[in-house]
Amino acid sequence: MRDHADYGRMSIDYQLTLSDGEALRITLYGDSQIDTSPVVIYVHGFKGFKDWGWGPYIGEYLSSKGYRVITFNFSHNGIGEQSMEFTELEKFAENTFSREVRELSELIDAYSNGFFGDQGGAKPGLIGHSRGGAISLLAAVRNPEINAVVTWSSVCRLDRYSEEQKESWRKVGYFEVINQRTGQVMRLNKSLLEDVENHRDDRLNVEKAVKSLTMPLAIFHGVNDESVSLAEGRQLYEWSDHKLTQFVQIPDAGHTFNVSHPFTGSNPAFEAVLAKTESFLKPNLQ
Repeated sequence: MRDHADYGRMSIDYQLTLSDGEALRITLYGDSQIDTSPVVIYVHGFKGFKDWGWGPYIGEYLSSKGYRVITFNFSHNGIGEQSMEFTELEKFAENTFSREVRELSELIDAYSNGFFGDQGGAKPGLIGHSRGGAISLLAAVRNPEINAVVTWSSVCRLDRYSEEQKESWRKVGYFEVINQRTGQVMRLNKSLLEDVENHRDDRLNVEKAVKSLTMPLAIFHGVNDESVSLAEGRQLYEWSDHKLTQFVQIPDAGHTFNVSHPFTGSNPAFEAVLAKTESFLKPNLQ
């Protein structure tokens, strides 16, 4: 691990070896010597990564409020040694939803067992963006160590493909997506399709997960989300226990609340999301 001075508060890089020998690249923001600080784990989405756009800014913002913030790359998100570039497209192609739920669960377990030092009994919260929101919900119901969940622009289902797409996917063995930012053609192998079809009624069922949650949940969604419609945020709220859940609609905001990569600065919509997220987490992670 190593210290960083790129941002105003301390950050430390870690690498966690998982049960299958793969590794998570992790950055911890905040004072690692304070074991009473509330802890938040940020979970990136599809084609996301811990250092995308707002990632370091989230760490800086919340650590300035007294939190320790864990950001990480899923082992098969396509990001390798070069923290800003998709250089591991073969791993990206082999990723599955079940793998991400397991990896997040192993990270939660590592935190609880002192991987980042004495955590003073503090139970962490999760912030998941887009697909990372669904992964966070699925992991939260399996991990009693979690005290609260926040979703940003979350999908409400993981089976998002038409029958025509699935037929072609099975026939050729992969499905291609274009990374609009980099222009890269990124394949998803048939293993991902098989994973969601085999488990959409049980361990990958977001509806069941939300209905089973017994912890506070906050759902944030941009009104103008062009990638995941506001209707999906409303659906998550409908499934939830309304006594434990907040649904916050962000006006004039898209899928990333008007933040871009490379990061060029925050904006009023994202500042509102951060402030309301922190206000939700504060009483629920003490």
